[in-house]
Amino acid sequence: MPGTGDEERALGYVFLVLAIACEVVGTSLLKSTEGFSRLVPTAACLGAYALAFVWLAQAVKDVQVGVAYALWSGLGTAAIVAIGVTFLNEPVNAAKVIGIVLIITGVVVLNLGGAH
Repeated sequence: MPGTGDEERALGYVFLVLAIACEVVGTSLLKSTEGFSRLVPTAACLGAYALAFVWLAQAVKDVQVGVAYALWSGLGTAAIVAIGVTFLNEPVNAAKVIGIVLIITGVVVLNLGGAH
């Protein structure tokens, strides 16, 4: 029995979450590659990015491309900023916080604004 539209859309969002997670892992590993001069971190970074695109390609079968990309880039950016502040000792300031709030607000507005 084929899945319903809601089930397919839900699966698309599962794939999107996997894509975001892989992209965040890949981006988090960038610094440790030291300009792609270290083999293991480089291979892990590129592998994570490859998986991110595989999952994103699956997600856009059931999620509109604009919505998927907004969520992928916006939530990924917010996660990377949080990782940078928490684990990489990057400074946090008002401009950074406002920027992340605006990104998340934009993603929410896009989703609530009938982009589905």
